Amino acid sequence: MSNSTTTPAPAVSAAEERSARIAVTVFPLLIVAGGVIALFFPQPFTGLSAYINPGLMLIMFGMGLTLTLPDFGMVVRQPLPVLLGVVAQFVIMPLLGLGIAWALNLSPELAAGVILVGCAPGGTASNVVTYLARGNVALSVAMTSVSTLLAPLLTPLLALWLAGRYMAVDAGSMAWSIVQIVLIPVVLGLVIRYLMPRLVDRILPVLPWVSVLAITFVVIAVVSGSAQAIFTAGWLILLAVVLHNALGLGLGYGAAKLFRQPIPSRRTMGIEVGMQNSGLAAGLAKQYFAPEAALPAAVFSVWHNVSGALMAAIWQRRPVS
Repeated sequence: MSNSTTTPAPAVSAAEERSARIAVTVFPLLIVAGGVIALFFPQPFTGLSAYINPGLMLIMFGMGLTLTLPDFGMVVRQPLPVLLGVVAQFVIMPLLGLGIAWALNLSPELAAGVILVGCAPGGTASNVVTYLARGNVALSVAMTSVSTLLAPLLTPLLALWLAGRYMAVDAGSMAWSIVQIVLIPVVLGLVIRYLMPRLVDRILPVLPWVSVLAITFVVIAVVSGSAQAIFTAGWLILLAVVLHNALGLGLGYGAAKLFRQPIPSRRTMGIEVGMQNSGLAAGLAKQYFAPEAALPAAVFSVWHNVSGALMAAIWQRRPVS
């Protein structure tokens, strides 16, 4: 998703918008389909759990390829909205996760999983949803990038503080895993984009589809390993995920409004706070907690794409003054 400050030609803009509409419609459908198949026919996929982290690394590498150094320029030019958004990301969602776990009296495994989703950085699909919602795309890219780069430090610390109330958390090992899964692939993608920009530009149109296939693979791997647990507590997990996502969207928007940010930035913060990198949370939960702890992240992976598409459709019809 380009965040160039130049005004594109109308034909290019229309093509980008059509592509984005297709993406934001097809992505959740593919993920929902993958989750449903894995839920009702788990047996063929039960051996895929060993490949969750490689799938996440592929997603993060693809994200790195889409970034350029100017994408971080907003951090310097307008640090307040970026700082505000990242703080909201790592304050609102973790505390919401803790509050929802307590309010719904979730089991230790599910509680730790919900909280870990809240401790994850911003989701990679948020940029295209922000674009469709007529939000501030440059702010969205900056928030996603900064929260992702901060994840090796903040995600384990927050998980230790909050999820540690329910299950033991090896914060040091978790931090190293996030470095391997997130930081190294993103930086590698950035370096390759810098060294071989023409080559990367040719494959950029394909990258979103590679990412969504990888996300679908992660969802299938997680869901198939815990299909029985989902049937047992499915409604409770869905309720927790819907509350977490909806409150994150609302409070993210409200925080931006409180600090008198313009409407496009409010929409961006709502989307960025409400949409988490739940694939990363699923992989970490399965590795460091228990298979059941990955269930909220797997359901979140499906739901936040659906809710994001709905919010984009609503906001696109509301003009921004």
